[in-house]
Amino acid sequence: MMVTVNGEEVPVDENCSVGALLEQLDFPEKGIAVALDATVLPRSQWDRTLSDGATVEVLTAVQGG
Repeated sequence: MMVTVNGEEVPVDENCSVGALLEQLDFPEKGIAVALDATVLPRSQWDRTLSDGATVEVLTAVQGG
């Protein structure tokens, strides 16, 4: 199935969780925020299974001024 991550389509296995997707795409474990279908998803819910066509936005914290 396909999901969209930060504007790009990504193939994933059925029953893929948000956490597994982040790991598959080599996102860091800390310093990121995730939105699933325009709703911010707390880390405690990253075990949620993705559905075909889901939209995931991953934001990385950046330091600086």
